[in-house]
Amino acid sequence: MSEASDIAPVDAVPLRTTYRPGAPLDLKQTFRPLSRGPQDPTMRWEPTGVWRTIPSPLGAATLHLSQRRDVVEASAWGPGAEWAIAAVPELCGCGDDDAGFDVSHHPFLHESRRRNPGMRLLRTGLVVEMLIAAIFEQKVTGKEARRAWAALIRAHGAEAPGPAPVGMRVFPDPGVWRLIPSWEWHRAGVDPQRSRTAIAAASVAKGLERTLALGRGGAEVERRLRSVPGVGVWTAAETMQRAHGDADAVSVGDYHLPALVGWALIGEPVGDDGMLELLSPWPGHRQRVMRLIESSGFVKPRFGARMTIQDHRGH
Repeated sequence: MSEASDIAPVDAVPLRTTYRPGAPLDLKQTFRPLSRGPQDPTMRWEPTGVWRTIPSPLGAATLHLSQRRDVVEASAWGPGAEWAIAAVPELCGCGDDDAGFDVSHHPFLHESRRRNPGMRLLRTGLVVEMLIAAIFEQKVTGKEARRAWAALIRAHGAEAPGPAPVGMRVFPDPGVWRLIPSWEWHRAGVDPQRSRTAIAAASVAKGLERTLALGRGGAEVERRLRSVPGVGVWTAAETMQRAHGDADAVSVGDYHLPALVGWALIGEPVGDDGMLELLSPWPGHRQRVMRLIESSGFVKPRFGARMTIQDHRGH
């Protein structure tokens, strides 16, 4: 046996770090915006913790996080492992500043915040991945979007490095998205408008990733995201919430959210304008309010019209 054969493959040797957040952290609540169903090839919850694949600028990586009280143990494999390890603090909510956020005068929000002290706003630092995921969700139900996401990533994503659970794949490189033939988009249930938008986003990937240098979202980041044909206010907000860690981005144009906010805060449904009015007491933290409503477990009354594909989130 040669010496070379005794050297473990790079994917088998993890980089490790220990992260101690300076505030309470609930990994499941914090990672909730990244969840795209149990069949999502890019993220998996196991008894040992959460597995996530990372399409980093340095290459593919698999990241595993486990939490023990106030300590997060992180391990990463693959060419992008160093980048993934460096991203752990922001992925766990480091940099999420809730200074000045006061819900003491609103009993519902105050109670949700008290019960969910570990809910943080994450920042993935991966714009194209978050943008294309949001594009998949334009105009369709969540079930349809998750099915399409899983199908195309399984077909075109690379196998996850290291000891990831079977079936995990890495979000494909921009060049791969640009070459997916139209019939594959169609078979996955993605209509021509959404596939064109996704391809357009992949075509300007480097410019989109540069928006991270502008900070945690804001008007200029939104303007640059919306310069991609087919990306509207809803899609830009969904992207900034996850990629940039924007605590204020509101998903205007969503089919369900205005009614949810209305029922939770005043006991009756509202539209987009009403939702924005209800959120106006918390400038800079409107997304944080939305997350507190979601984390509370509140469910709006189940009556009225169900969502159809007439929703116009991308406009």
